[in-house]
Amino acid sequence: MCLGVPARILAVADAGRMTVLADMLGEEREVNLSCLAGPDEPPVAWIGDWVLVHLGFALSRITEADALTTLDMLRQLDEAEDGRGHLKASLIG
Repeated sequence: MCLGVPARILAVADAGRMTVLADMLGEEREVNLSCLAGPDEPPVAWIGDWVLVHLGFALSRITEADALTTLDMLRQLDEAEDGRGHLKASLIG
């Protein structure tokens, strides 16, 4: 299964390579915008925007509301796991 994780773009890392620094789950990560940004759209224009990231590439631009909803669901999933990727026994009866 593939999972896109919401990230908020903070700054330009390398405009020539179309990479930015983004806050992803509380950590700064380098993200490539080349799948989304047009050739005449500089990475600086994306600062403050939210994107879904998979394997270091921004795959879609999303709203802040959608990003926060997705992040909340990811936190709930994390809390429901037992550390081995299984649901906690107390949640499944």
